Amino acid sequence: MISILIPSYNYDVKPLVEILSKDARTLDQVYEILIWDDASNKIHEANESLELFPNTRYFKSSTNKGRTYTRQQLALSAKYDKLLFLDADVMPVSDLFLKNYIDEDQEVDLIVGGICYTPDPPHRDKLLRWTYGKDREAKTAADRNRNPYFVASPNIWIRKELFLAINPSLDNRYGMDNVFSFQLKEKGAKIKHIDNPVYHLGLEENSVFMNKSILAVETLIEQESKGNIPPSFTSLQKAYEKLKKWRLRSLFLFLIEPFIGRFQKNLLSERPNLFCFDLFKLYHYTRLKS
Repeated sequence: MISILIPSYNYDVKPLVEILSKDARTLDQVYEILIWDDASNKIHEANESLELFPNTRYFKSSTNKGRTYTRQQLALSAKYDKLLFLDADVMPVSDLFLKNYIDEDQEVDLIVGGICYTPDPPHRDKLLRWTYGKDREAKTAADRNRNPYFVASPNIWIRKELFLAINPSLDNRYGMDNVFSFQLKEKGAKIKHIDNPVYHLGLEENSVFMNKSILAVETLIEQESKGNIPPSFTSLQKAYEKLKKWRLRSLFLFLIEPFIGRFQKNLLSERPNLFCFDLFKLYHYTRLKS
């Protein structure tokens, strides 16, 4: 018995639901598909007909409360113990997507299918998100199993009891996956990474992704201050801790600040450099921490 849960905001979910519904009907499994719209201000009309699909329910919030809150409401509304969370802007790669999860669902708390990106680059105004995703997120199961507790949550299969126990603060904040990952580690959850990816299709424009990355840095610092994540869990935090240990924080800011404009120009270009992106985030993290 499977509950397929899709948080949505300003995105047409119908193609994804159509694929999942077709896939689910080929299985000898009881299933449901739940979509929760987080007060979209566009596109939502197309999603309001989703309940025409079998075993599908559609909900809508009256005010925008964020992805974490929306996932919480979906989990609470789910009938079954096995939850498959999918972001609205993804599409399964395999025709046996659901079966691949069912076949691996043995004595584990969480299964991570992975993310991938289309081989052809998008228009230059979305190249940064695509380049980052291809290099940092599109990893094989073998690579991901080396650090199993770092979980990208757009495509995960998880026990309902575990999810409700660790779902982080319901604040409307961007960048909560790090807290979610740390909570999994704290619980000692049994995690399996498999090669059952989804394409990430909803790429943000370069400037939007840059701004979201700064918001994620702010969220990380906020969650540190609340004790929800230790100060050396992510690679960004570890880089900062090295600067702190060697008393190089002020020197780093002094040396990097003149180049921030160049970094931003590069990240908006046709050839975004991820090393510049790493320095860009470390600069903001260090400045805010200082």
